[in-house]
Amino acid sequence: MSTESIAPLTAQLEQKHVQLQDLLRDMETVVVAFSGGVDSSLVLKVAAEVLGSSVLAVTAVSPTFPKLELTAVRCLSQEIGVPLVIVETNQLEIPAFVRNDATRCYHCKTDLYRRLTRLAADRGFRHVVDGTQCDDFSEERPGIQAAQALGVRSPLVEAALTKSEVRALAKKLNLSNWDKPAAACLSSRIPRGLAVTPERLRRVEEAEAFLFQEGLKHLRVRDHDGLARIEVDPADFPAFYEKSRRQRLLARFKELGFRTVTLDLEGYRPGGGNT
Repeated sequence: MSTESIAPLTAQLEQKHVQLQDLLRDMETVVVAFSGGVDSSLVLKVAAEVLGSSVLAVTAVSPTFPKLELTAVRCLSQEIGVPLVIVETNQLEIPAFVRNDATRCYHCKTDLYRRLTRLAADRGFRHVVDGTQCDDFSEERPGIQAAQALGVRSPLVEAALTKSEVRALAKKLNLSNWDKPAAACLSSRIPRGLAVTPERLRRVEEAEAFLFQEGLKHLRVRDHDGLARIEVDPADFPAFYEKSRRQRLLARFKELGFRTVTLDLEGYRPGGGNT
């Protein structure tokens, strides 16, 4: 379960829900940039309820998209009852992305939203929408600028919904992922200034998959050029006290190419890859 909060279902939140419905209904036909997270899932769910077959979910699959997420995306689109289109992208072909400076997300999202706006136009959809919500503006999100520049709308922002309110509405609407922890692309595990490479993406993805198999859920593995910095919820620190588990972890991480393995005592936090 997510460690993030969930808002109470107040009259004000019900009004925001109605506003979200009205916003999407007025758009008439929409392509939803669908990541499988709770934010874009709520947009997709409400759009499907008010627009029916005039909704299309599109997910971009690339070397930075965790393979485990693709299964979740397929299941959720079926759960909501909206057709899903998978488009393949490769940010590693964009030098400005590989460079991994503060504009990395901008270049990624610009490439993505250009593809989605072309797809929408080709298929006769009027709008492309994403799952940005109000709390995203409290973090560094260059991708928001890319969306705005290309005319991608953010209905959760337009309805003034915060993350905790999104979770509350997702739970109310019986979305199976209402309590899913926030996710991010694999490149966010590589600190700024270190090039995003296939090898680094592979080892952080496989390292996180190993920790998931060990029963840990809310986590990140940061790759500091061969030094693994593990972030987990502080409540999960005791999982690392067991000698046999530590030995399994060290053996697996060394096998993946990490020279040193550390546990970050600050615990998991969004944006930890930029420290």
